[in-house]
Amino acid sequence: MRTQVSALCAGLPRPFNGAEMSAIDKRPLPGPAMIRSFGIEGDMVADTVHHGGPDMAVHHYPRDHYAGWDAWLGGHDMLERPAAFGENIVAQGITESDVCIGDRFRLGSALLEISQPRKPCWKIEHHFGRKGMVARIIKQHNCGWYYRVVEEGAARPGDMLERVESGHEGWNVARVFAKLYDPTHRPDPTELVAMAALERLSVTLRDKLASQHGS
Repeated sequence: MRTQVSALCAGLPRPFNGAEMSAIDKRPLPGPAMIRSFGIEGDMVADTVHHGGPDMAVHHYPRDHYAGWDAWLGGHDMLERPAAFGENIVAQGITESDVCIGDRFRLGSALLEISQPRKPCWKIEHHFGRKGMVARIIKQHNCGWYYRVVEEGAARPGDMLERVESGHEGWNVARVFAKLYDPTHRPDPTELVAMAALERLSVTLRDKLASQHGS
């Protein structure tokens, strides 16, 4: 599995909602980008409680979803540019159903590993100025995902994002997201145990799942 990356994006925290700060407004980097264990150089996180850290170093939101959002929103100028959802990697052709937790991808000289789905929050709705987006993401499981950085390296627009190692078979990002956040897809006890045992799932989510099944 491989696809071409059209842009690598970064942003700095800016005033967002009164006293709130956010770095969701990301813009394409003009040249090569260094991908470090903490993320892309030049990219920062405003809310370090809920975002950032090694398991949420790089965010990927499939551009495949933009057309559906455009139709649902009735058009929106932010969808005409990259990184409308605050993603670092802009690419088309790979979605949540195609990739599993723990899949490893080569991008330039960096090696990335899918660590968890992205949980949507109110900032997406504030960013677009439209209510109901979080509910739609939860229903459709078009959440995007995070990578941890296994090997630091450099990448640039036009590089190929290529899967070089498969992760936890049967646990694609869409399924994991649904089990975590969609009330119509609640996991049974067996699934809770199985998810908590996914070695490449983020530590935070593994601990949360382990506490739910009492281990």
